Amino acid sequence: MDLKNLEDRIILIDKPAGMSSFGVVARVRRKLKDEFGHKVKVGHTGTLDPFATGLLILLSGKNTKRSNEFLKLDKVYEATIKLGFVSSTGDPEGEIQPFPTRVASGRPVATGDRRSSSRCRAPEAPRLEMIESLLHNFVGEIEQKPPKFSAIKINGQRAYKLARSGKDFEVPTRKVTIYNIEILEYKYPILKIRCHVSSGTYIRTLAEDIGEALGVGAYCLELRRLKIGEWDVADAEKLEL
Repeated sequence: MDLKNLEDRIILIDKPAGMSSFGVVARVRRKLKDEFGHKVKVGHTGTLDPFATGLLILLSGKNTKRSNEFLKLDKVYEATIKLGFVSSTGDPEGEIQPFPTRVASGRPVATGDRRSSSRCRAPEAPRLEMIESLLHNFVGEIEQKPPKFSAIKINGQRAYKLARSGKDFEVPTRKVTIYNIEILEYKYPILKIRCHVSSGTYIRTLAEDIGEALGVGAYCLELRRLKIGEWDVADAEKLEL
């Protein structure tokens, strides 16, 4: 048996919350180094945000050359969306604020602003039927603007690095496809959905767009990736922090 071939792997990892995708790669790289006694090349096939959990596909050895085979695969996610609030990053790691509502004067007022409590109102909880009807508008090919806090490159630099440094820039919109959105649970302000989407779709942005369309604001509170193509998180190795 050629032991060298054992280095060429497709590695399924169930990423925990609080760990970056690059942190997962580093840990797996160390594990393979211990196993083989020398450095083994390891790469990912698409990142997950630190707050998110679920399936990461890593490639090692000669299989790292196959990354393009995985990058364009469709994905399935479960997302917990919190309505009535917005986040500067679209997720729980950003600055969270109540959704600004409008008063009679037309001036936006944060719902949590006690000084204006007599003139502002909290967003009304959308009815389930309203949400179901609205979600149909997001199914199919849509235009989506990825978040500024993302790994997209803008003129050769990662967008999140530009955002953290306070740079002013625009992220171009892109066409993505939402194949299906299913409501799993709804009790205001929490909306849980499962969605099947094309590669390149940002669920954080989808959550924000849903909240904006409902008129109450929203951000992605929790996110779990269940599938990449036919690869399933049920077959993945759990990774502890």
